[in-house]
Amino acid sequence: MLDSPPNRRLPRSVAPALCAVGLLAWLAFLTLPRAQAAEFPLVDGNAIVGEEQVVTTVYEDTLYDLAQKFGVGSEELIAVNPGVDPWLPGAGKKIVIPGRHILPAAPHDGIVVNLPEHRLYYYPKAKRGQPRTVITYPVSIGRLDAGTPLGLTHVISKDKDPTWIPTQSVREEHIRNGDPLPASVPPGPKNPLGKFRIRLAAGNGTYLIHGTNNPLAVGMPVTHGCIRMFPDDVAALFPMIAVGAPVHLVNEPVKVAWVDGELLLEAHPPVDAQGQAIEPDLESFAGMLRAAVGDNDLATNWDYAREVLQKSDGLVASVGLDPARSVLATEEAAKDEPSHP
Repeated sequence: MLDSPPNRRLPRSVAPALCAVGLLAWLAFLTLPRAQAAEFPLVDGNAIVGEEQVVTTVYEDTLYDLAQKFGVGSEELIAVNPGVDPWLPGAGKKIVIPGRHILPAAPHDGIVVNLPEHRLYYYPKAKRGQPRTVITYPVSIGRLDAGTPLGLTHVISKDKDPTWIPTQSVREEHIRNGDPLPASVPPGPKNPLGKFRIRLAAGNGTYLIHGTNNPLAVGMPVTHGCIRMFPDDVAALFPMIAVGAPVHLVNEPVKVAWVDGELLLEAHPPVDAQGQAIEPDLESFAGMLRAAVGDNDLATNWDYAREVLQKSDGLVASVGLDPARSVLATEEAAKDEPSHP
């Protein structure tokens, strides 16, 4: 289903904070320059990209503007900085930016969206003489009775400056809430689709990847089954995507990767059929990890692994060591060293 327009009223908990920081801070968020998209080379089958950062806040910062600046979702950033007021972190606070990601276990082809992670991965075709790359963006995903469908779909059309026509079910929902919608919304600042729309075959063409006129919501399960991106991100993605491009919608709350003999683990809150985050089932998560590890003879810190699974904050953690893989990596590295007389 298509998006309903965002609620323009700020939460009650937000209003006092905005009064404290003033209107200028709010306007600064709306005009915040974006960092360049996170693009990483895919070399030697690497299964993990990016790096974590720690930044120091200035007085005007909020976690919401930092999320947009560094290309992460707002909930993602709040989760890895517990105890920090997202609207008033204050000056001099050390903020962790979760920029390291294990690639989902999906084909490196076209678009991959991992719903629990609230993240999109785009694998462009390789340029001659250059390694393949992956570009990653935070997204919002579907909620309520309009769960984003899983599986393989594809792009069937692209539109710039689209007109939004609410579906009948969305219009009925707004009537019940005393907030009736017009039959259509033309392009412009009130259009919840933003400036770009990428239509998928899923749901008979009712599922979209699009921008937003409410960047605060990116990274949250707030849309009616669509995939919402920061305006600058969808503007960058739009010209790179061709009609017919594959789109893989996956549900991987637990991701693992082997890097230099270390077992790396990344866990996110699982989502239900409606795209809503739910409390992780620790035993279920532990079973996913055991299935991923298989019969490998390795030393796993299961107490720490369970702690990582329980937190499900999206930070990548080292939870095991495979001596055989470490030895193999050392031997391979030695082969690559130049010989000296």
